[in-house]
Amino acid sequence: MPILSVRHVTTYRYRQPVAFGEHRIMFRPRDSYDQRLIAASLTITPEPASLRWLHDVFGNCVAVAVFQGRASALVFDCAITLDHTPELTPDFPLAPHAAFYPFSYGADDIADLSRSIERQHPDPRNEIDAWARGFIPPNGRIATQDLLAEMTRSVRRNFAYLARFERGVQDPVTTLRLKRGSCRDFAVLMMEAVRALGMAARFVSGYLYNPRGDRDRHVGGGSTHAWVQVYLPGAGWIEFDPTNGIVGNRDLIRVAVARDPRQAVPLHGSFFGFPADDLGMTVSVAVDEVDPNGFDPRGPNAAPVR
Repeated sequence: MPILSVRHVTTYRYRQPVAFGEHRIMFRPRDSYDQRLIAASLTITPEPASLRWLHDVFGNCVAVAVFQGRASALVFDCAITLDHTPELTPDFPLAPHAAFYPFSYGADDIADLSRSIERQHPDPRNEIDAWARGFIPPNGRIATQDLLAEMTRSVRRNFAYLARFERGVQDPVTTLRLKRGSCRDFAVLMMEAVRALGMAARFVSGYLYNPRGDRDRHVGGGSTHAWVQVYLPGAGWIEFDPTNGIVGNRDLIRVAVARDPRQAVPLHGSFFGFPADDLGMTVSVAVDEVDPNGFDPRGPNAAPVR
């Protein structure tokens, strides 16, 4: 159960002082049985006129900042410490009827899961359907966990990771054809494939931990990360990271979940000025393990959870 620290800094720069509209911030991890938030702080420069917190429709923790005055830079600096409990060899206790694919959700579940089963992107030639069904053997029956694990690891083996800094997500059909994309592109492709098989899937935004001394273990670090959760009867929402072939929550720090990636943008807002005033944005994310013997949650670098 390592104690992990996350430092997430986003900086916007402008050619001249500009005014700022409302900004919505999703940096705070979700408390759960497998990750316990110990300390969290958020410093915004210039200081906002007001900062309020809320839970969105998915239960994600959102901060809303409102500003007055002008500045030539806007910085969001978030520091987090949490106790992370990874499942190193995940073996999900599925309900008997869901142990093998195909299976059906119960009547009580389907009412809440239906929107997470709906396809969100066009697939006019059924290319994603064909790719998803390619993981099913000719007899049409496969262990559910094996099906999802093989789909996850296939993306890691056969697709090339490409960091993209453009806003939005690449169309999943394009990702499938090009065999390359960012973590959020791979997440959306797998979501659509899982939904094509009739299972509920949702988008997860968060952070990726690369253990010290093993920095090449994963790709997609240094910024926010994205992966998928699939709802499996008996086990609940289970993590699958197609970018790194991870099954389960190992090295994944969950911040926000959503039906659509547009609902889990880590930070978005507006400024008032000329388009040419925008000099761009930089994002820095560092995730490290904290020595539990030297860690003091009351210390100067660990603000209390609030």
